[in-house]
Amino acid sequence: MAVVNRRHNPKEKEQENRINEQIRGIREVRLVGENIEPGVYSFSEALRMAEDEGVDLIEISPNANPPVCRIADYQKFLYQQKKRLKEQKQKASKIVVKEIRFGPQTDDHDYNFKLKHAKSFLEEGSKVKAYVFFKGRSILFKDQGEVLLLRFANDLEEFAKVDSLPQLEGKRMIIMLSPKKKEAKPKVVKKEEPAEGEK
Repeated sequence: MAVVNRRHNPKEKEQENRINEQIRGIREVRLVGENIEPGVYSFSEALRMAEDEGVDLIEISPNANPPVCRIADYQKFLYQQKKRLKEQKQKASKIVVKEIRFGPQTDDHDYNFKLKHAKSFLEEGSKVKAYVFFKGRSILFKDQGEVLLLRFANDLEEFAKVDSLPQLEGKRMIIMLSPKKKEAKPKVVKKEEPAEGEK
């Protein structure tokens, strides 16, 4: 099996950022990085500074005027870029929406069962889309559907905030609820009672 030398084969990385001698056709660059005085330098001087530090000259904004370069270790730079992207993806994680369906004349037992499910969905961080489905002539009870959804939102007040009030969309009246962010518990500050403590 042939061993691929990664050092001579980082094509996708080279396309992302040009480094050192790969940077061509420019006379001066704006330098940023640690242990250097930020400013505009000639390309040859910037390259020499990177060599003196034992690191790379990395082009980070080729379209700027002059192009912006960073003096840093390229492998470390790539690692930090990947780490940053990973953190951004985690922050923009997909929001799960769970649906709960009611009829316009849902009885109390069914209502409480669905309320319990909604609480667990909200506690796990999911959004809840609750709706009343009107079949045929039951659309006449749309007021009842609105009252039901408002009661539902009110009963979940501790767990959720209302994103949108009940709205009729075709044969469905919908309300959207988002989980409330858990507030940090306030620290209990104990009052000092030196008389008791020193007895």
